[in-house]
Amino acid sequence: MALLHSPFLSCSNHLLSPRLELPHNQNHSFRKSCLSQSQTTIKSKAVERLNTEYKPNVLDNLFLSSFRNKMAQEAGWDSDKPGYDGLIDVANRLMIGRSNSETTEAAVRILRSLFPPLLLELYKLLIAPIAGGKVAAIMVARVTALSCQWLMGPCTVNSVNLPDGSSLMTGVFVERCKYLEESKCVGICINTCKLPTQTFMKEGMGVPLLMEPNFSDYSCQFKFGVMPPLPEDDIILKEPCLEMCPNSIRRKQVTNNTKASKCPKA
Repeated sequence: MALLHSPFLSCSNHLLSPRLELPHNQNHSFRKSCLSQSQTTIKSKAVERLNTEYKPNVLDNLFLSSFRNKMAQEAGWDSDKPGYDGLIDVANRLMIGRSNSETTEAAVRILRSLFPPLLLELYKLLIAPIAGGKVAAIMVARVTALSCQWLMGPCTVNSVNLPDGSSLMTGVFVERCKYLEESKCVGICINTCKLPTQTFMKEGMGVPLLMEPNFSDYSCQFKFGVMPPLPEDDIILKEPCLEMCPNSIRRKQVTNNTKASKCPKA
């Protein structure tokens, strides 16, 4: 119903109607008014999109710096680029000279190094068993949504279906993952984020986690309290390269093959 009152439709109906005949000066003014309404609507949508983008604060910058330093130590190399761009460079370097499983293991070590070992052990021992793991899953979902937007972008806690048939607010929905969008690589997403995070949460904190990245719109659904499938059954691991992946573009140019193929890094 809202569409019936949009300025675009209103202007179009008046301009296209054969019964409406305005003097030249009035018709010019009317067309100018319609154009002005259209431009205002487009500008307001652009402003709205900018307002929804996550703006990092001082604490976020500290998180970014700490995470990047740990990743650089593991990779044995750091980028000359500042901030987030440098982080993506280091993530790419982490993949070089390692198998997929070695990259995943390295990323797990990075995640572990961000937490005091005693804290992880106490959480796994004291919190994870409460109420069949539901309390721990709820807590981790909230902390993730609050503390990881600097890495992923805007995200919200949502309800997910658990294995016992119940629904609980143990999910985190990432609207458009910045890490995936900036890396432009399915393999980096899977081997430095999805698989190591799932492993770290289960082994390090005692909380099962299934991550479901969407490579079409770059969103991602975290499901705390849900076990991930075996690698051979996980369809995410069989995803083709992203269209914007620079490595994929180069391979297509060299092989003259435009068909999408499974990401060689995944």
